[in-house]
Amino acid sequence: MREAIHPPYGPVVFRDRAADYAFLTRSTMTSEKTIEWEDGHTYPVVDVEISDVSHPFYTGTARVLDTAGRVERFERRYGKKG
Repeated sequence: MREAIHPPYGPVVFRDRAADYAFLTRSTMTSEKTIEWEDGHTYPVVDVEISDVSHPFYTGTARVLDTAGRVERFERRYGKKG
């Protein structure tokens, strides 16, 4: 790798405000805001809209759409072209 062209890579806390959940990881993202973590150190914090804790797909609250019924209705209305 070339020197001095990559952003600094370090520990960052990502906080999901909707689920009141935060996790510490490493990233190139930075922030002016900081938070004191459980280990007593202060890290930059990045607020996110959604994470795996609040996303409907991961929480099991996602709705399954009836795509087969939609296709059948479309074919009934407009007929099959073949």
